[in-house]
Amino acid sequence: TVPFDPRFPNTNQTKNCWQNYVDYHRCHKVKGQDYAPCEYFKKAYKTTLCPNRLDWTSGNDRDLQNGLPLRVKGFK
Repeated sequence: TVPFDPRFPNTNQTKNCWQNYVDYHRCHKVKGQDYAPCEYFKKAYKTTLCPNRLDWTSGNDRDLQNGLPLRVKGFK
């Protein structure tokens, strides 16, 4: 499991999920695809924080592959 993040103290972890998703992609953009510590963020959003994990992130993953910026669509 992911350790407690004091920025997100409430039960609803939607914002925490989104932040880890963005941090993962930001980390890879800044540090490169081979930078292993970026995988922490991926583990956080894929395995622990995001309900319906694939549905929440797949649209943004497609947009990123097409060169579009991240946005909050699909996060309700």
